[in-house]
Amino acid sequence: MHINEFGIGNAHWRNWVGNQSCIRAACGAPTSEDELCSLIRESTGKGLNVRVAGSGHSFTPVALTNGMHLTLANMKGVRHLDQDRKRVTVAAGTTINELVRVLKAADLSMINQGDIDSQSVAGALTTGTHGTGLSLGNLASSVVGMRLVQPNGDVIVVDESTPDMLHAARVSLGVLGVVSELTIQVTKSFNLHERIWREDFESLMDKHDEMAKTHRHFSFFWCPYEQSRHLYCLPDTSATSKTGRTTDVCEVKVMDITDRPVFESEFEKVAYSSDVYPIEYLPNFHELEYAVPIAHAKTALRAVRRLMLEDFPEAMFPIEYRFTAGDSAWMSPFFEQDSVTISVSGAPGTDYWSFLRAVDKILRSYEARPHWGKMHFLTGEDVSAIYPRATDFRSLRRNLDPEGFYLSEHLSPLFK
Repeated sequence: MHINEFGIGNAHWRNWVGNQSCIRAACGAPTSEDELCSLIRESTGKGLNVRVAGSGHSFTPVALTNGMHLTLANMKGVRHLDQDRKRVTVAAGTTINELVRVLKAADLSMINQGDIDSQSVAGALTTGTHGTGLSLGNLASSVVGMRLVQPNGDVIVVDESTPDMLHAARVSLGVLGVVSELTIQVTKSFNLHERIWREDFESLMDKHDEMAKTHRHFSFFWCPYEQSRHLYCLPDTSATSKTGRTTDVCEVKVMDITDRPVFESEFEKVAYSSDVYPIEYLPNFHELEYAVPIAHAKTALRAVRRLMLEDFPEAMFPIEYRFTAGDSAWMSPFFEQDSVTISVSGAPGTDYWSFLRAVDKILRSYEARPHWGKMHFLTGEDVSAIYPRATDFRSLRRNLDPEGFYLSEHLSPLFK
């Protein structure tokens, strides 16, 4: 398979929400690992940098390149399913919703999911994507093996026999190699009981700790204005509201594993896990999300809420608030740190930078770390300061890719 080179007219690529774009010199869509290896070998032989686009759901420039731009959309499907060990090996371009359909048919489930399921498995996991749950790690924490294509086309097998490589590669942003295949720990199929309602902010803060401890999943959107929930397509739960307020309120969701039969009513349902997790979003927002150590979460939330109400009343999008357990991935936002993620958004076509920088300043003061697929303002010095294994990660990256073929204008200052 040869490199597809083209002129500028056909070279433009944009991400899902349209806030990131690049003019790439070439693109490739391999259908097998062998083709992927050949494409990478040929590209680096021509001196081209290589990045993989995934499904384009990152808000950062993580997928951009002016070199070889790869899509693994033709490398899909479950390669192996081990029922005894409850592990599944899946091609990197498979989307999460495609994977869970196979798992459901095999009476299995992912341990946890996020609220979008259309991302590619490799892209979602290697950027630190997460769901919610006080005792549940991010999606990458379930990775027990992967295959990484190196700049010369060779393949490195990473698994539990190479623990340091595994910890480094789980959240690697593609700079340690192009993931062709992953093996993921899954679990026996389960149904979730979902309940949603509206709660006054201070009332929910009073219940915060108890709610996190007593529910498998507890999360909420804080909405400064009535129209805020419409921006994220959230249901109108006024029928279950305690006070009838529609401003400065939290739209709350809890989910727990249940043996109850499947059913659905207006604000409550029981269904298979992957039928409950996803939310339908419009691509009408650009999101920043940081993982705040759990001890500081409520204080940080109050500070951002106050900022929005007092200094940036034009900031209309909700704050999303979710729990994630610490993990062992070196560059994970949750490395050895139980956290709450706090996210805010800016509207496309508006000048939201001063708002996002003000939020960044607040959250960074609480030792927060960003989701790599969401907007952030980290420098290389910041990475060194807040990720204890950053030096080890950079050293490994340099050993695997000394010429920096898997870096980019965005990634070089962070990981070179």
